[in-house]
Amino acid sequence: MSVTAPPAVGRLTAMAPALTAAASFSVADILLKVIYASGMDVLTLVSLRGVLVVAFFWCWLRVTPPGRWHNKRQRLVAIGLGILFAATMFGLLKAIALLPVSIAILAYFIYPLLTGIAGSLTGVDRLGWRALLTALVAFLGLALMLGQGVGGLSWEGLAYAFGAAVFRVASLLGTRAWLSGTDARVTTWYSMVPSTMMFLVAASFAGEWNLPAFAWGWVAFFAAAITTTASTLLIYMSANTVGPFRTALAMNLEPMLTLIFSMILLGEVMSPVQLVGAGVMIGSLCAFQFVRGR
Repeated sequence: MSVTAPPAVGRLTAMAPALTAAASFSVADILLKVIYASGMDVLTLVSLRGVLVVAFFWCWLRVTPPGRWHNKRQRLVAIGLGILFAATMFGLLKAIALLPVSIAILAYFIYPLLTGIAGSLTGVDRLGWRALLTALVAFLGLALMLGQGVGGLSWEGLAYAFGAAVFRVASLLGTRAWLSGTDARVTTWYSMVPSTMMFLVAASFAGEWNLPAFAWGWVAFFAAAITTTASTLLIYMSANTVGPFRTALAMNLEPMLTLIFSMILLGEVMSPVQLVGAGVMIGSLCAFQFVRGR
């Protein structure tokens, strides 16, 4: 006699890859602060991380080839997305270097809201009044969080975080408009190669490679590279099993976990008002994804 798992357990199991990806990204966010403290700079970090990710996807695509590679037009679009990806990664990592990691991630996480709004304006997506209302509440939560302690925050760091969010929006809309239905692994491959080359060239022109000065810095670097690469794989798996909507909803766990981890492990402090603003924003992000997915 077979015993079937309860529906709730089955749903939780199906969501496990996305939930694990969100947790892995949160761990990587914390590790970045450790990496910077060891002496590694952003340009060196994104260059070496890019090499590792490219090597991983090269092996993956050779072991399990895609059913169909991109055509010429799709390759060009993916390469363009790689440039946007490079700008996104550089901006986000600079923001984390200049801001408390919790603030940097929460500021960057306006991208789901901006993606929905921009998609609605361009005709790629449709938003109802409920989605627009939850987006407004999320922005108010972000304003409440930043406004309470904005005097002590780096304006440059905030600019990098918001800039990274804008570039992420452009890449998401481009992917949906021109690469819908294609293999995400192939898109990632064609995007990562040019972005990594850009970082390597920029680092070479800078003429200085700031590597970790301590062994624990190298441990943190490889751990961050592994967690972010594993998260990319898990997101791909989740999108194919539970769909992009539930995957995006689960990924909203990342800013909440990052906030908790940064306070416990890094000693970052937020005022009660900032915590309320962060809670309002994270809750509204989940509501926005839910209303948008209906």
